[in-house]
Amino acid sequence: MKIFSEVGRYVLFMRYVVRRPERWYMFWQNLMREMNLIGVDSLVIVMLIAIFTGAVTTVQTASQLTSDTGVLPPSLFPMSVVGSVVGSSSILELAPTITCLVLAGKVGANIASEIGNQRISEQLDAYEVMGINSAGFVGLPKILAGVIMIPCLVVISNFLLIYGGLWAAKFTGALTADEYVSGVRSTFMPLYVQIMLVKATIFAFLITSLSVFQGFYTSGGALEVGEAGTKAVTKICVFILFFDLIIAKMFL
Repeated sequence: MKIFSEVGRYVLFMRYVVRRPERWYMFWQNLMREMNLIGVDSLVIVMLIAIFTGAVTTVQTASQLTSDTGVLPPSLFPMSVVGSVVGSSSILELAPTITCLVLAGKVGANIASEIGNQRISEQLDAYEVMGINSAGFVGLPKILAGVIMIPCLVVISNFLLIYGGLWAAKFTGALTADEYVSGVRSTFMPLYVQIMLVKATIFAFLITSLSVFQGFYTSGGALEVGEAGTKAVTKICVFILFFDLIIAKMFL
């Protein structure tokens, strides 16, 4: 029954979060700050992970196709297949899912810990005393900033995944750049991009809303603040994988 209680409390909490801001100037100021923290400060780690993930995927795919242990002889496989595998997997799965799982650890834990610290230091109680909707004041800018910036990071990650694969193909000599690009183009479908953006938007909402929710209901002391960050990341990762399956089943 605890899970139903948590779901109900989450739904009621979101009703307060999405209310109209009471102080628009503070809202826009907080939104710009959160967009910088979630988007700009996460750009470097997203770029590094995307480039190396694309490179590893290319090298491993090329190795499997040129191996003599397959069912069919390696000569029957055109090497452009490597580009098609990396391109389609990057758009459909690697860019949205891997990027958002990484951001769950970075962004989710930070948000949950920040709001949890505000809770135990009674800052949120002070907002309520002043007549401010504390859930919306601290939560809405973070959620909206995440929904705006995380899909942008996913798009950047997708381009760098494909570029990392191209770099690895040229550096290792597994296939030529023309073969790689030809493979990427051969399997490109606009539907895949739509699925990627849908996944990125839903995952962004999950990352920010669940971390805000977990931090808002933190109780205790400094130890519980750390636990709130850990619980938030765990729940986010589980829900990302769950909704990843649902979205794939709906669109493919």
